[in-house]
Amino acid sequence: MIWCILIVGILLPQSLAHPGFFTSIGQMTDLIHTEKDLVTSLKDYIKAEEDKLEQIKKWAEKLDRLTSTATKDPEGFVGHPVNAFKLMKRLNTEWSELENLVLKDMSDGFISNLTIQRQYFPNDEDQVGAAKALLRLQDTYNLDTDTISKGNLPGVKHKSFLTVEDCFELGKVAYTEADYYHTELWMEQALRQLDEGEVSTIDKVSVLDYLSYAVYQQGDLDKALLLTKKLLELDPEHQRANGNLKYFEYIMAKEKDVNKSASDDQSDQKTTLKKKGAAVDYLPERQKYEMLCRGEGIKMTPRRQKKLFCRYHDGNRNPKFILAPAKQEDEWDKPRIIRFHDIISDAEIEIVKDLAKPRLRRATISNPITGDLETVHYRISKSAWLSGYENPVVSRINMRIQDLTGLDVSTAEELQVANYGVGGQYEPHFDFARKDEPDAFKELGTGNRIATWLFYMSDVSAGGATVFPEVGASVWPKKGTAVFWYNLFASGEGDYSTRHAACPVLVGNKWVSNKWLHERGQEFRRPCTLSELE
Repeated sequence: MIWCILIVGILLPQSLAHPGFFTSIGQMTDLIHTEKDLVTSLKDYIKAEEDKLEQIKKWAEKLDRLTSTATKDPEGFVGHPVNAFKLMKRLNTEWSELENLVLKDMSDGFISNLTIQRQYFPNDEDQVGAAKALLRLQDTYNLDTDTISKGNLPGVKHKSFLTVEDCFELGKVAYTEADYYHTELWMEQALRQLDEGEVSTIDKVSVLDYLSYAVYQQGDLDKALLLTKKLLELDPEHQRANGNLKYFEYIMAKEKDVNKSASDDQSDQKTTLKKKGAAVDYLPERQKYEMLCRGEGIKMTPRRQKKLFCRYHDGNRNPKFILAPAKQEDEWDKPRIIRFHDIISDAEIEIVKDLAKPRLRRATISNPITGDLETVHYRISKSAWLSGYENPVVSRINMRIQDLTGLDVSTAEELQVANYGVGGQYEPHFDFARKDEPDAFKELGTGNRIATWLFYMSDVSAGGATVFPEVGASVWPKKGTAVFWYNLFASGEGDYSTRHAACPVLVGNKWVSNKWLHERGQEFRRPCTLSELE
């Protein structure tokens, strides 16, 4: 029992690890190896305890036989001088040795290993972040709680289930965020699994307590009253439920009085709020964005589709691509989005990933008001920056982008490598600076971001598309390909149709790298036009 208390004591303090594991699947894989090491250490501890108990068991069996014989004729037994000597020896020496064996703590090695590894554990922010990711995936991909709980997700290799405790935890996370819509969904799922007979440390009273309040907060007073009565059937002395019952009945009685005194044409109206569903969103194109993530609402007509082609591209007679031209495919017409196939090799991808992994940090955005870099909830990934001078592969990739786009990369930003986390995403945004952000790239001194080049460095089992809500376009990740588009018209004006987003990764591990090319150095490579929108 002592070692159990020790382990709990070790686990209770706040984690010393750096937060943000949930923002990178690539770094989360390290946790798998950490946990495997702990399991091995735990099994070693169990084996040591079993060996100790086996020694104690053998000692007990030997003494049981000896004392059984001795107690039948105590005087005759100790009358034998050897037995008398051995009795003195056992009680004076051997029982003390047994006491030391029983008191010997076999957990030292395990506890030490756990203490060392614990500094690399996820913390509360990671757990809450992963929970919110599940809620985000639920909304984006129209998944019901039962589908998620049973692990019936597309493209999964390792099916996993949510227990009642897991569903209850998701509901609590939503409740803490005052997200009563998701609180209701997940508390109902927990309740269903309890009704189906799942054994759990969570009882129905706890679930109904959260559920009834979440339903009330959404304006469904009738259902809240029904759930409260159900809770009181299970626990008639529940103080909060008894108080809520009186309050709900008082409100309903008040509503009836109001309805009675109202005119006939108003008698059917209720004073309670209608069920709200999900909270009001800060993102105006949320519905359009999420539809595109699901592959719905794509606006490419057959007539426009006929104008999209595949071709071999030699980079305007670039010597490197004359004999081995790049495979080019039109993904979209306006804005023009081009995909290059087989443009980065698996070997190059692995080198880029290996260079980036030690440097991955939580991705940030530039605050348009202060100009400071800050983390935000709508960008869930980790990124690293690679310079061309530090590795020939990165330098070669940069030159390949220059050769194929015809744009000067000497004024471009470094190659940014990104790995997305649980439900990793980047909600709709512009790559270029708008007119209300005149100082966005002032420190670089290279002008605005004229174009974006995006490498897909992994396939994604489900989700993870790059979508353009303004025009209804979806581009799906395909390992070894890259997409390219201009953010600015030739006039230098921003192309607002390039507003885009990285959809949440539903299943899989998404790696990308991108190059933002700037205006400086492109004066003769992409001459300015007089028309604002050309």
